Amino acid sequence: MGADNTMNNSDIIIAGAGAAGLMAAMQLARAGKKVTVLEANNRLGGRIHTLYNVPGTDYIELGAEFIHGDLEVTLAALKEANINYRPSGGETWHAADGTIKKEDFFLPGWQLFEERLKSLEEDMSINAFLEEQFKGNEYEDLKTSVRRYAAGYDTADPNRASALALRKEWIEDDEGDQHKVNGGYMSLIQYMADEIEKHGGTILTDNTVKDVEWSEGGVTVITADHKEYGAAKCIIALPLGVLQAGYNAQCGIRFIPALPDHMAALQSMGMGSVIKILFVFKEPIWQNKDIVKNVDGNNKKMGFIFSDEQVPTWWTQSPDRSKILTGWLGGPNAAQYKNSSDEELIVIAKRSLAAIFNITVESLEDYLLITKAANWPADPHILGAYSYATIATHDALQLLNKPVAQTLYFAGEAYFTDTVVGTVDAALASGKQVAEVINAI
Repeated sequence: MGADNTMNNSDIIIAGAGAAGLMAAMQLARAGKKVTVLEANNRLGGRIHTLYNVPGTDYIELGAEFIHGDLEVTLAALKEANINYRPSGGETWHAADGTIKKEDFFLPGWQLFEERLKSLEEDMSINAFLEEQFKGNEYEDLKTSVRRYAAGYDTADPNRASALALRKEWIEDDEGDQHKVNGGYMSLIQYMADEIEKHGGTILTDNTVKDVEWSEGGVTVITADHKEYGAAKCIIALPLGVLQAGYNAQCGIRFIPALPDHMAALQSMGMGSVIKILFVFKEPIWQNKDIVKNVDGNNKKMGFIFSDEQVPTWWTQSPDRSKILTGWLGGPNAAQYKNSSDEELIVIAKRSLAAIFNITVESLEDYLLITKAANWPADPHILGAYSYATIATHDALQLLNKPVAQTLYFAGEAYFTDTVVGTVDAALASGKQVAEVINAI
C-alpha cells in the first residue's frame, strides 16, 4: 500500500514497526483508533529478523532469539496468537588450551564480587566499582571476567553501565527457564501486523520518518521522500541508537519544536552493540569426534561455548538437535567491527570457531552449508543491538516515560522499567503500556 504527497490523517502515527510499535498499534487499532505505522525498512520486525527457507534448517534468527524467562507479556501474546514455544538451554562449556571442557558457568571470585556488590549503596559504573573494591593484582582475572560478562551478555560499556542495575539483573532477579518461539519470533510480528490491518490500521514500509512537527493535540510527520502524515498523536518506537544518532543519520529524526531535554536524556542512556554470526553445517560437527577431537567428555547437551577468541561466545540449539551454531560478539568490541563487511566478519568467525575446535579453517569450511552475519551496529535502521542501564538511565526514564503535551510518546525496550531492558518482552510491554495510556484518555 502506498501514499501520495497529500496529508493522510490518522488518530495516531507510530514511527517504527518493531515489537513495541506493532504491539502499540495492535492495541490501539483494536480499541477503534485509526492507526498508521511508518517503517523505514523494507521489512517489519526491527531487531526481530527471522530468515526462512534456509538450506539445512527451517529458519535462523538473525536478531532476537530467546525468551529470557517466564515473561508474562511475551507468553500471553504467544498464547493469544496460538504460537507455541519450547525449552532452550544446555550445558556450559569452555574452550581453553586446545581443549573444550564442560564446566558450570562461573567467574573466579564471583562470590566475593556478589558480596561487595550487594553492599553498594550509591550507584557508579561497574568499572568504577571494580576499581574501587578490587585494588590488588590478585583481582585482575576477576575484573577482566566481570567486564567481559557485562560487555558480552549485556552489550554494555563497563565504563558507563550502572552497577546497581547489573546487581538487580545478575543477582536479585530470578530469570527462570529460557524458551524459544516455534517458527521464529517473526511469527509473532506477523500476527500483530495481521491484527492491525484486520482492525483497519495501515502499515507502510520504506517510509523513513525524518521530521515530527508537533503542537499540543496535533502532529505532522514528514518522511524522507517528503510524504506528510497528520495525526492527533505520535508514538516514537524507534531504536535508541537511531534516536541518539541525530537528524543527519539515514534514519535519524528531529522534532519541531525541538525537545532538548528529551534528546539529552536519550543520549545519557546506554545502547550496546552486537554482531551475530550464524553457521549452518551439514551435520553437528561438534558432536562428531572424528572431526572435532578436542571435546573432553559427552557433549550431547552442549549449550554454550565460551572462549577468548575474537568471536568468543557460541551456542547450539540445545536441547534441539540442530546443525546451527551461533556466534556472538557483544559490547564495545562489537562496535569496533561496525564498518567491517559481512565477508570480513565471517572470516573472523571461521578463524575463531576453528581455533575453538582445534581444526583448520579449511576443515571447518568443508562442513559449512550457510554462513550469515548480522552486523546490528552497522544497520542504519537500528544502529546498535539493545539498551543497557547507565547511572543516568533512571532519571532519564522519568522524563521519557511521560507524554509530551499528551501528543508525543516514546515506546521501546529501552524505556520499560518493570522487566529487564533489552528484551523483546520489554519492547512488547512498553508498547502495550503506551497504548493503555492513550486508550484511557
